[in-house]
Amino acid sequence: MNAHPLLLLALAGAAFASAGMALAWAVQRALGNAGWVDAIWSGVTGLLGVGFALIPLGPPIGARQIVIAALTGLWGARLGIHIAMRSHGPAEDRRYAALRREWGGDFQRRMAVFLQIQALAAWLLALSVLAAARNPAPFPRAIDVAGIAIAIVALLGESLADAQLARFRADPAQAGRICMRGLWAVSRHPNYFFEWLGWCAWPLLALGSGYPAGWLGFLAPLLMYALLVHGSGIPPLERQMAARHGAAWDAYAARTRAFLPLPRFAAIPHPPTQPQDRR
Repeated sequence: MNAHPLLLLALAGAAFASAGMALAWAVQRALGNAGWVDAIWSGVTGLLGVGFALIPLGPPIGARQIVIAALTGLWGARLGIHIAMRSHGPAEDRRYAALRREWGGDFQRRMAVFLQIQALAAWLLALSVLAAARNPAPFPRAIDVAGIAIAIVALLGESLADAQLARFRADPAQAGRICMRGLWAVSRHPNYFFEWLGWCAWPLLALGSGYPAGWLGFLAPLLMYALLVHGSGIPPLERQMAARHGAAWDAYAARTRAFLPLPRFAAIPHPPTQPQDRR
């Protein structure tokens, strides 16, 4: 594959991501609800990955490109719809409500900058999809099948975690309690874990002999892990939950892993009351 068309496609993708998040800024300003930007980000990232896979660059589109486009599009559609359903309504996502209070009158300007940083993250993640989709190696190899399997398991796992939490919240008898059922009994953020796991598929699909661009596949899992575990994912959410629920949250955190959905073996008693997790 000639590097020049790939470079042009990558640059066009950067412009698309920037424009998409500029649109997200306009939408949240018009609606007065910044929670919608996450749904739009999911759609922008998914569409960017689909475009990186299917836009013709010379060689005909084959099974590799179609499968990768399908996986990326399904991921973006599922996550975007899930967040849109959560954002629909008068209440703003607590993270953005906190930023609105913190930034005050400078909120819209700082939000515009923040969303362009999100555009950069979307583009970097999609570069892993580009590397996987344009891999000239035969398809499917065993490593490709493993990557596809990881992507499917991650999609199903994240969907299950979201569904378990939604069912828990819908039960009036559980009002004011922390969800500790199913995957939430072994991880405080199983949705984040499976989100990260899905991006681990791309290095397997991207790596190939004599294909230096394949190393871009590692961008996605490394960046997503940094964002979720050390950046805008778990740390601010954990601070909010600790401040809101105090000792009950501390007890839950002491016996439950933050990320990896595996049980801890220390026996720590459950608190008598468990405030609900509003993630």
